[in-house]
Amino acid sequence: MRKIKNRIITTDFNDEDSIFEPKLRPDSFDGYIGQEKVKSNLKIYIEAAKQRGDVLDHVLLYGPPGLGKTTLSNIIAKEMNSKIKITSGPAIERPGDMAAILNGLNEGDILFIDEIHRLNRLTEEVLYPAMEDFVIDIVIGKGAAAKSIRIDLPKFTLVGATTRAGLLTAPLRDRFGVINRLELYSYDELKKIIKRSAEVLCIDIDDKGAEEIAKRARGTPRIANRLLKRVRDFAQVKYDGNITGDVASESLDILEIDKMGLDLTDRKLIMGMIEKFGGGPVGIDTMAVSIGEESDTIEDVYEPYLIQLGFIKRTPRGRVVTKLGYKHFGIVGMEEFIDD
Repeated sequence: MRKIKNRIITTDFNDEDSIFEPKLRPDSFDGYIGQEKVKSNLKIYIEAAKQRGDVLDHVLLYGPPGLGKTTLSNIIAKEMNSKIKITSGPAIERPGDMAAILNGLNEGDILFIDEIHRLNRLTEEVLYPAMEDFVIDIVIGKGAAAKSIRIDLPKFTLVGATTRAGLLTAPLRDRFGVINRLELYSYDELKKIIKRSAEVLCIDIDDKGAEEIAKRARGTPRIANRLLKRVRDFAQVKYDGNITGDVASESLDILEIDKMGLDLTDRKLIMGMIEKFGGGPVGIDTMAVSIGEESDTIEDVYEPYLIQLGFIKRTPRGRVVTKLGYKHFGIVGMEEFIDD
């Protein structure tokens, strides 16, 4: 097996954070805001595994990007008093790479694979016996002289994360004992996250400022923290350093993020559907070509929030702009042409 370079990062919560900025990721369930049902269930599974003196069953976390799947995997490792090794599906190119990663694990380790749906089929098949029986089969030699050697592995927990659970093969998906979907966050949850992040970053922000950022964060903590940092820059340079409702609103307007959190790409997407395709129905690939964006990016990043807002909907014939979508952009008089 060839040597794997720079493909696995061992994460330790005692490691020093960046010298430039303290970490924003919580390191415990108590500090993790939102996803209450997922947290509650994971706490039970972890406590039960610890009482049995066993490893946690394999966990699959899925949902839109930026909701905290990586953070949850680190919290799981800490709660299980385990070390975590992190890699991603695209980084594991060959079955030998996967075998080397698995063979390098220690008893009770957590292996976190991000974008697990992007594992190729041959590499994925190495995981099947590893997840079920904690063994891997390695073939040595070729042709009639080939031999299969079975290597025992220490017991470990695989935590897989994906934004597209539907692309997982059934054999892989069925081997996960714990499957959790992460939902988009509410304004109140995002507001709490923003206030916590502001405290960590030593940013002065009032309730109105946090609320304004939360409303435009698309239900996603990652986006909320990114917007907080950018508004901080405007507050520091153009204002007195304090983030108020007015400061946040004016700063986000400059960033071309509207009151509902729609950015330039969102507007291009919806207006393109209206102006070029009469509001739809239009296929995802056609939409992607028309605005110069990847179809996967539209499906994973933009569509979930637009559908949650009710601005577009999926139909058997393609995507369609809804009445709410027309109304948001101030386009009236189309109601009679839109089906409910």
